[in-house]
Amino acid sequence: MTPEEVGSRMAELLAPAEPTPSVSGGGRYARATVDVPAASWRDAVRAARDDAELDCDFFDWLSAVDELAEGFDVVAHLWSTRLRHGLLLRTRVPREASTVASVVDLYPGADWHERETHEMFGIDFAGHAGLRPLLLPPEFEGHPLRKEFVLASRVAKPWPGAKEPGESEAGGGRRPIRPPGVPAPGEWGTTPTPAGAGGAGERPRGGTPARPAGDRPARPAPGARPGRTDRPARPAPSADAADRTEADGDGS
Repeated sequence: MTPEEVGSRMAELLAPAEPTPSVSGGGRYARATVDVPAASWRDAVRAARDDAELDCDFFDWLSAVDELAEGFDVVAHLWSTRLRHGLLLRTRVPREASTVASVVDLYPGADWHERETHEMFGIDFAGHAGLRPLLLPPEFEGHPLRKEFVLASRVAKPWPGAKEPGESEAGGGRRPIRPPGVPAPGEWGTTPTPAGAGGAGERPRGGTPARPAGDRPARPAPGARPGRTDRPARPAPSADAADRTEADGDGS
């Protein structure tokens, strides 16, 4: 079946839930992608597994995408080992009550995927009996893959991407940009950022101030050698000194 046919078949099976079929990717990597309401999530997964025309007997992976104010997209990829076609199922849950039904009883292989998504995004999977920490220590607070989560390591040290590739140390005028995942001053805690970690138009909130660009010596062009500084000329010897030198030579 083509990706278009897979998507159309999925829409027929879920009627009247009104899913939205589309195609992701292109060529040999094209996949049928079907957006379904959160209430129809389990029905969609079951239909993809049990329908003879789809026959998605292999659970590939499940994860989520943080869409900020719009909530989270939960995405699962299923595959038919007999018919050699794939299917992306996607549903959106709100940010405040991010809960979707578990599909572990339909695909036991979804167990670790749901645990990881719960741990990294804070999405609950109703019916999953063991949403225990999988990758992080039990005392860890927060969900690292949410876009509002602050990566403390990026605050604690300068970001290597603060300059554009090829920009010299003496480059002029452009202020360093703030690393991804680091909020503006005053938006998160009291931990100071190192010099150069502030965003455009901001002053560093701590650390040793960076030396202004105007105080740095200009670097020579690649392949060029710096010119030698001429030494001052030595003064010519006086006449008396010349006579003493000649007399010393005669007496030796």
